[in-house]
Amino acid sequence: MITQLCKMIILATFFPTYEVPVGRIDLHGELMKGAVELFDLVGLYIIISQQIGRGELKILVAGMGWAMAELISMRLLPLWVGARGIEFSWKYLQLSFDANISLVHHVIIAMLIWMWTRNNLEKSVLPIIVSLLLLCSSKQTLLELVGTMFHVSSFVILGINFGMTLIFGLISTHLYIKLCLQDNAWSKYH
Repeated sequence: MITQLCKMIILATFFPTYEVPVGRIDLHGELMKGAVELFDLVGLYIIISQQIGRGELKILVAGMGWAMAELISMRLLPLWVGARGIEFSWKYLQLSFDANISLVHHVIIAMLIWMWTRNNLEKSVLPIIVSLLLLCSSKQTLLELVGTMFHVSSFVILGINFGMTLIFGLISTHLYIKLCLQDNAWSKYH
């Protein structure tokens, strides 16, 4: 929650929004916002490295807790106030779908960070994990750029978000299972 607050303060203080004509992209501003997303990775790393317990619990607790903090700080108030109104709007349904995708996304990031902290990680897998971490942290910026450049609807962006999260999740889960099988084989013989 503290990291989310720091991110919001940094974005509001150091990265002002500029009036950009419709259909144009403030590339510098979007890249700077994406750089602030690296605070999420640092915060999750601190949480995972400070927790005591099995890897599965660290991933679940850190990912779910981080998603909950983001939900409270970014999505709860608009969803609570807007969705209780009399008039139906698709944006609240879309906001709830996006919150669920975000939950899975944060668990994926926690899984990748946990694998990155492992000492017995194969050196050939490390660049894949770092690349996935960078792609996951810049996913929102990439989605905003795609939406602005190609003028697609918000539901198409939601579908792309789901697809990217699904691909990142499948790759991360494959790497996680491979690492767990490697750990089991190592502990069996040592």
